Amino acid sequence: MSDSKITDLRTILAGSQMLFVAFGALVLMPLLTGLNPSVALFTAGMGTLLFHWVTKNTVPVFLASSFVFIAPITYSTQTWGVSATMGALFAAGVVYMLLAMMVKVKGSGFMHRIMPPVVTGPVIMVIGLGLAPIAVNMAMGKTGDGAIELFPYKDAMIVSMAALLTTLLVATMAKGIFRLVPILAGVLVGYAVANTMGMVDMTKVSEAPVFAIPEFVMPEFNLAAILFMLPVAIAPAIEHVGDVLAIGNVTGKDYLKKPGLHRTLFGDGIATSAASLFGGPPNTTYSEVTGAVMLTKAFNPKIMLWASAFAILLAFVSKFGVLLQTIPAPVMGGILILLFGSIASVGLNTLIKARVDLGEQRNLVIVSTTLVFGIGGMAVGSGDLNLQGVSLCGLIAIVLNLVLPMPQVSSDDLHEEEAVVKDMVDHSR
Repeated sequence: MSDSKITDLRTILAGSQMLFVAFGALVLMPLLTGLNPSVALFTAGMGTLLFHWVTKNTVPVFLASSFVFIAPITYSTQTWGVSATMGALFAAGVVYMLLAMMVKVKGSGFMHRIMPPVVTGPVIMVIGLGLAPIAVNMAMGKTGDGAIELFPYKDAMIVSMAALLTTLLVATMAKGIFRLVPILAGVLVGYAVANTMGMVDMTKVSEAPVFAIPEFVMPEFNLAAILFMLPVAIAPAIEHVGDVLAIGNVTGKDYLKKPGLHRTLFGDGIATSAASLFGGPPNTTYSEVTGAVMLTKAFNPKIMLWASAFAILLAFVSKFGVLLQTIPAPVMGGILILLFGSIASVGLNTLIKARVDLGEQRNLVIVSTTLVFGIGGMAVGSGDLNLQGVSLCGLIAIVLNLVLPMPQVSSDDLHEEEAVVKDMVDHSR
């Protein structure tokens, strides 16, 4: 076999490995929100391809389901339905693209001016802590809102704690590439335990065809749903900047200059809007894959194109998609306890590493108000036209940061964000 063919084979295998790393989180998010995991696989692959088209195939990242949108999608689907939610998510993707245009005009510092760590830290904490009740309810055998008991408490706790224990052990003690797949490991062990306890129903799997077109959903545009969802786009935009800085730190390249933050942010936006046209969850760059790139030194962006191809092909294996939907709630609940807590911890670490002084009244006011509004369930408005959760606290944090007097001139670069990312990458090595 020639050297070129060996290289091509390694690239293909590396692509399958990257999908393996992203897989657990990729399918967990749609399962939590009631969306179709097969559609999520398809839109993750398609979104990644679109991202690489926009960025001229220069950044080795993979895009898939964003956990930031779990609570907003859950609320929106219950209130306005799945189609209206998809329309709202399309609009959220447009917000990304508008932000990208602003970054192109005003420079990367524009993102820092409107969303410095004193804003991003508490918003990220709200995302994790606000979702905590969902994880706990599911771990105890209930639905996410706690309204219905799906499994006996004792059985659910055995399964959820098995999944949680596996996830945290793999995350802290595993070596090499396996350290990057704690979610997948937790799902496999939890699923096996649940199956032995009779909590898994395989009837639908046996009845499903081997191959089928995923159940795509067309979007509808509802003004109330759109107004509710638009502010949520703030949080993943924050996450995106961190991911781009992180992958640049890993590869030793400045992606803020080439292809430019405006291109990567636009790619993220077009991937999210495109996903909504098929009924898929919003896309975001995956830090798990960034970790895999760092570990394997697989810096070739073509690897992510192969990961995308595998995701799209897997989406058409109907039996596999139905199998994913048989994962019992306690399995997911156990994993989410650690996952949602980790999200909140990232927000806290953002404040610490950026040296946000909470002894300064201005910072204390922004962080305190944001946390209580987000976690306490504050809602502004009435009926369908209201803001709450991440939507509300994100806007509040940005507005307070812009209107409260500043003791000194704010920096116009991303040095604080870079300090946070460098610390995270150094601790992952």
